[in-house]
Amino acid sequence: MFEAICAIVRAGDHRYTAHAQGRMAYRRITDSEVRQALLSPEAEVVEEYPTDKYSPSCLIYGVTARGRVLHAQANARGVVVTVYEPDPSEWVDFKRRKPA
Repeated sequence: MFEAICAIVRAGDHRYTAHAQGRMAYRRITDSEVRQALLSPEAEVVEEYPTDKYSPSCLIYGVTARGRVLHAQANARGVVVTVYEPDPSEWVDFKRRKPA
């Protein structure tokens, strides 16, 4: 799935849900930053959601050119569901959730 998402992002054919657009505006995250993070050498899948509501998706860790760490949830059709900066109090190295 990750490779399919990256190919769609490289081609500029990805889309955002209304939720993702709202979250990006609120969090001041640009499309360019999302593309940079998803295509960064550091990008990797940190969680998979095979039974997601509309389509199987995954949570991807990535880093922008300026070093901003982002998480983006996307599906194999190139739809970005949400994007955010992970909270350090909830994540170990931003790749593993801390135990509850």
